[in-house]
Amino acid sequence: MTQWFVLYRKEWRELVRSYKLIWVPIVFILLGASQPVTTYFLPDILASAGNLPEGATFEFPVPRAVEVLAQTLSQFGTLGLLVVALSCMGTISGERVSGTASMILVKPVSYTAFVTSKWAAMLTLSTLSFAMGYGASWYYTMALFEAVGWQEVVGSLLLFALWLGFVGTVTIMFSSLLRSPAAAAFSALASAMLLSVTASLLPRAFAWSPGNLSKLASEQVLNGSVEGAWLPVIITLCCMAAALLASAGVLRKRPSLDAV
Repeated sequence: MTQWFVLYRKEWRELVRSYKLIWVPIVFILLGASQPVTTYFLPDILASAGNLPEGATFEFPVPRAVEVLAQTLSQFGTLGLLVVALSCMGTISGERVSGTASMILVKPVSYTAFVTSKWAAMLTLSTLSFAMGYGASWYYTMALFEAVGWQEVVGSLLLFALWLGFVGTVTIMFSSLLRSPAAAAFSALASAMLLSVTASLLPRAFAWSPGNLSKLASEQVLNGSVEGAWLPVIITLCCMAAALLASAGVLRKRPSLDAV
């Protein structure tokens, strides 16, 4: 366990050196805060856009506060996933190409500990960044619209954080399989999109799918409760464990890409 914490601290130092500990939370906070602010001031923005007939007026239905938070989750479901994939796309492939992985693994270091320490750092960063971004959205939603109960917010936060963690885990798995970081990010995002689309088109057949997590998070904040969430949660956790084991297995066979 001591060895694992040493590796985990190394990953945190790397997050600081690469400035991910700064720009990832900032991007999430900007995404979260912009949704309620833009929604609230949208009529004024359109009215001041110019090139409109004199006397033209805009009347928009005022969305409920929970609908604003659901729109925020939708925004995190596109740009948020992209940020997570970009931030961890070279997690393993970069160290295999540079030879850093070989230098570490030549010591008595477990392959599983090597992979899970990177995964834990990614999960911590993505969860904290998302919590700050969602918290900013919650604050501005209550300031500009109306209050939303913490139970709805916390429940939806946990479900969506698990979805982000799943996409980050899949990105790390592809980073162990592919040499190119861009290919790893693209493969992870394509997998996430495929899961989301199949879960939307065939909701009964894919009720177990991790692709349902984002929809369940929106239902949680809209309705205050959600049914049948336990199955996709358990399946997602199992898939994440399998992806980590697969990454460790690939790394055990080929610790350095120079040897391929």
